[in-house]
Amino acid sequence: MVVADPGSRGDLVIKERAITKIVTLTAAQVPGVSRSGNGLSRFTGRSLPRADVSVGTEAVAINLYVTLAWPSRIDDVGVRLRTAIETSVPDLIGLPVHELNIVVAGTSVEESANQAALDPNTADAFPARSETDAPLSTSTEDGASTGSAARLRPRTPRAVPAAVPAAVIIALLVIGLAVVAARELLIFHNAFDGAPWIRNTVEWAARLHWSEWIIPVIVACAAAGTVLLVAAIKPRPRTHVPISASAGAPVVWMRPTDVARTTSSHAAAVPGVAAARTTVTPKRVTVHVTAHDAGSDKVADIEAAVRIAVEPGLSQLGSTPTLRVKVRS
Repeated sequence: MVVADPGSRGDLVIKERAITKIVTLTAAQVPGVSRSGNGLSRFTGRSLPRADVSVGTEAVAINLYVTLAWPSRIDDVGVRLRTAIETSVPDLIGLPVHELNIVVAGTSVEESANQAALDPNTADAFPARSETDAPLSTSTEDGASTGSAARLRPRTPRAVPAAVPAAVIIALLVIGLAVVAARELLIFHNAFDGAPWIRNTVEWAARLHWSEWIIPVIVACAAAGTVLLVAAIKPRPRTHVPISASAGAPVVWMRPTDVARTTSSHAAAVPGVAAARTTVTPKRVTVHVTAHDAGSDKVADIEAAVRIAVEPGLSQLGSTPTLRVKVRS
């Protein structure tokens, strides 16, 4: 009896959806990671943690979006996430993780089970990655990757497209048209009594002649079409601030709100500062400091101390913004 080669009996195909589920479940169990999202976001797949997976023939590339419990050290949680995912994915699907990009999409002030479990014993469950670990892939001077899978360019977190409201309205109109068409079908088969809307509308339109009101309708239609076209091609604004990467594109991002919160925390820790509030724009960070005693002889000292406290954190951003410090009593 001839036994067939196991490789000729069929192929094993692992869908990206299955790997995405493995990654999100693994990330949710890492201490410091919180679940976020209401029922609608879970229905649309926008809840966190969330992952975008690209599966190659010999490796997997992952973009992971997470919410961290406040307060948490981003670098420590990132090490635990990377170690957990790079361990669980090869163990469960048999493919190594070629690239893992982690995007911190927000913070959660609610106490979670993961944050409560964040103790020294739990932290040791995922050991830190050694600096001597061999990289999964390397790149040559011309940009060609020597890894087993193609390099996945990290996605920049961006806002919802401007065309979304128009798309929702058009979708509702199409659904309404389907309901009207179903009503016409029932009327045609004598299953429903009523006046046919579509036929009457077409007959009314066929009897139309040129009138003065047609000019405003033409102008309104042209304006609406222009607005929809602009909304469709308008670039989506960036919603997060990149953290500088040692090489290549940034893989960790923070919301401007989180940058402001971190900056205010550092500024408030300066001696003599009663409170601090920070506003962040794409090009400028303004720290409003309320001092206990903001005399003219101490304003310069407090301003310099606040700058020394917050500049190291701002220097970690991909593009260092202009820092302004305003001191008042």
